[in-house]
Amino acid sequence: MWVEDVDDITVEYEQDGVLLVKQEDKRIISRGTWSTIVFLYRDWNRKTDDYGPLKMTLRKYRKLKGTYRQESKFNIGSADQARAIAEVLKEWSDRG
Repeated sequence: MWVEDVDDITVEYEQDGVLLVKQEDKRIISRGTWSTIVFLYRDWNRKTDDYGPLKMTLRKYRKLKGTYRQESKFNIGSADQARAIAEVLKEWSDRG
């Protein structure tokens, strides 16, 4: 899905009337021609008929010819991995 405004970008995904990816939160890290967004989301689990645990993904979008298109993504596998990444980034940014 291509959108014109970075605020309208979502990771929600619906198929056959079922919301398979439910967005819980979104933070826009940078805006412009190259925008970066972090999403907090849950996947639908057909076996349990409920949403699974929270997941995180960092995505980069490029605006070209008036619309945004996803260029890359990095899925964060667990809360522990998210904390470790945040720790390293904080350490490195404090050097600056």
